[in-house]
Amino acid sequence: MPIQILLVEDNSGDVRLMREVVLGVNNSIHLLVASDGVEAMAFLNREGEYVRAPRPDLILLDLNLPKMDGREVLARMKADDKLKTIPVIVLTTSNAEADILKSYQLHANCYICKPGRLDEFEMLVRSINHFWLTAAKLPRQDTHGCEVALLPEVQSLGVGASGTAETSPLLSP
Repeated sequence: MPIQILLVEDNSGDVRLMREVVLGVNNSIHLLVASDGVEAMAFLNREGEYVRAPRPDLILLDLNLPKMDGREVLARMKADDKLKTIPVIVLTTSNAEADILKSYQLHANCYICKPGRLDEFEMLVRSINHFWLTAAKLPRQDTHGCEVALLPEVQSLGVGASGTAETSPLLSP
């Protein structure tokens, strides 16, 4: 199953660069793009033309966006029970301490300043891929965007999210 990443970015050059680098790093990533904050919220809430949009596994969010800036997108996401568990990496040119502090106050999972050189950008994308898509465990989403969770009593029976029996340390002899 492809990894769904929503890139919220208004700079077409940055979008093109991200597409090229992501394809070279991990071909199982499906990069989705919203060019402003209003479009990002419509996508996330599956409104209008985005009624069948996939739920992203990870969001790369620029702060300085038209129509609705990234801070407002982040605030709305983290206030919404259906969206707040989606990890958000703020990826922006701003190095301002006020932007960094505000992003973390709004519960961004990470704040990264966009590097200026191509080799640094490639290294950044590789690092994001390694940490967020390989090492970190992200919440699974069903096809409707709901988190898949098991009741504790079901987990203790060794039944996985797929509904099949799994080996459980609690059931091992």
